[in-house]
Amino acid sequence: MEKKKALLVYPKIPETYWSFKHALRIQGKHSAFPPLGALTVAGMFPKDEWEVKLVDQNVHKLKDKDIINSDAVFISAMAVQKKSVEEDIKRAKKYLKKTVLGGPITSTNQPETELVDYLVEGEAESIFSEVLEDLVKGTTKKHYKSLDLPDLSSTPKPRFELINPKDYSSMLLQYGRGCPFNCKFCHVTEIYGRIPRAKPLENFMSEFNQLYEIGWKGSVFIGDDNLIGNIPKAKQLMIELEKWQQEKNYPFSLFTQASVNLSQNEELLEGMRKAGFKKVFLGLETPVQASLSETGKKQNLNLDLEKAVEKIERKGIEVMGGFIIGFDNDPENIFQLQKEFIDKTSIPLAMVGLLSAIPGTELYRELESQGRIIHGASGDNTDGSLNFIPILEKEKLISGYKALMNKLYSSKEYYSRALSFF
Repeated sequence: MEKKKALLVYPKIPETYWSFKHALRIQGKHSAFPPLGALTVAGMFPKDEWEVKLVDQNVHKLKDKDIINSDAVFISAMAVQKKSVEEDIKRAKKYLKKTVLGGPITSTNQPETELVDYLVEGEAESIFSEVLEDLVKGTTKKHYKSLDLPDLSSTPKPRFELINPKDYSSMLLQYGRGCPFNCKFCHVTEIYGRIPRAKPLENFMSEFNQLYEIGWKGSVFIGDDNLIGNIPKAKQLMIELEKWQQEKNYPFSLFTQASVNLSQNEELLEGMRKAGFKKVFLGLETPVQASLSETGKKQNLNLDLEKAVEKIERKGIEVMGGFIIGFDNDPENIFQLQKEFIDKTSIPLAMVGLLSAIPGTELYRELESQGRIIHGASGDNTDGSLNFIPILEKEKLISGYKALMNKLYSSKEYYSRALSFF
């Protein structure tokens, strides 16, 4: 029986803080990270029935012949990629191809999600086989939603053979999903739950070793939303990573995302240092305690954030900080307060964004009940837009935000923080 042909498409990422578009030119790379979601879904296709091709539009152009030669087009995307998603769906429809859309974008009520034949919401492990079966039969329920949070032991290895690693600045893996905290603005717990789930350690280490076997050396991002959500499992992971890195003479420089309570666990922090972690992204958000309380950021409250950052940095691990402006409790001088905090903590990569109300979050529901939602979220918290009515005057908030970013990333200010960090 002739195999069916699946075309996996990863849409273009617009120029955002996280696209690193200009830095990539210096590195001679096309994209910061490979599309891990698409590569993982690629592993869910029965190899004896499907032939899979992946086109990452951040690396290669999507050609008409790619669409024509496929039996169905599968798109995995985030909300920030919605413009490219819409274009890709229309191109597939032009050639009468069935379209399947998955990824975080399907949980944010974007208009373009209604254009597809098969809309997959939630984690694919528990429902993807049903989608494929219906696709082959020519039937559809239109909307397929995962009703459970799957055991990650069923997650297949990402099919890295579908990409050229040299196109990317860093490789990307995932150990677990979910976060124990409940920040009102965050979409993570709404999609992946508040009980962190991890892959079996041997499965993850097999993926880790796979990168080495394909010849990769350099940066590896373990892209969990909170790698230390389950601290005992995180400690076990560090032991295995350290052992592996020592055996291979540390070919990988690691970075990840974590909550700021990392600073309070000396054993875990030392374990990360020994495992080869060089950077960690922390959601610091704001030095204003009332704003932290407002958004449910309990893990940051009653904690000296400056000392927390310093403790991590003194382990040789650079802190990349996430900051938010636009909370109801932000004072008029919030811009100055944020700058002073960022300067004191010597964080070179300070990702400051305006608060965004993402559909499906507690923040969105709260603001919607107050009649303060203007429209859906853009998916880019650094584009200077607001999708809700703020307490501080809107124009003052936007102009103050832009002025702050211009200050933070002027040559003098940026290099001053970098030197202070060193």
